[in-house]
Amino acid sequence: MRKMLLLAMVFAFVAACQTSVDEPIEEIMMKSAQKGCTTIKSGELLTSTGEVITTGFMDNGYNYQAHMYNGEYTPGWKLVMKWNDAWLSNMDCDGDGLLDRPFDEDGHQYYFGSGAWCTNHWTTTYVNDLGEECTYDEFTKIVAVPVDAVLTDGFWYTADGEEIGENIWGQFAIIQSIINDPCSGVEGIQYKSPDHPGLGNW
Repeated sequence: MRKMLLLAMVFAFVAACQTSVDEPIEEIMMKSAQKGCTTIKSGELLTSTGEVITTGFMDNGYNYQAHMYNGEYTPGWKLVMKWNDAWLSNMDCDGDGLLDRPFDEDGHQYYFGSGAWCTNHWTTTYVNDLGEECTYDEFTKIVAVPVDAVLTDGFWYTADGEEIGENIWGQFAIIQSIINDPCSGVEGIQYKSPDHPGLGNW
């Protein structure tokens, strides 16, 4: 179930995706203008599907200014997704009218060594074979792997051979997975990166 949900999340990520900043929007705009960047408040930025991005939560569940999504994932499933600026910026500094993402010089999305991270928190309820109403809760941390990371048998490793985590989407690794499903007897940490499960310093 976890793998199916994680793999499906790539479509939500490509379609759109963005976490909150501590600075007031006016200060962000001032700094952005100095860099020649366009902010969400300008009303000029679009999602990848052509919708005008606004501050605050949009109808699709995304709050691009705050780097988060909060809404329905599929019927019966709720998803809260958060990410950092390296995953998907809340500004346009390259002038294409879209929120910035890391790209290589050939125009392909390139997250290796970017420091990008994302968290996914799914919750749902279901009725088991005994007729009991059960809750399922899953929290997953995902990071972009270092430039010199090595992929072996579906897992990413550092250049020194330390396991980072399971491969997902080709440039990322799952570094921690926590599942609580009391009805099935599954509770707690299911995977933790032997290197480190924190989102920083990748």
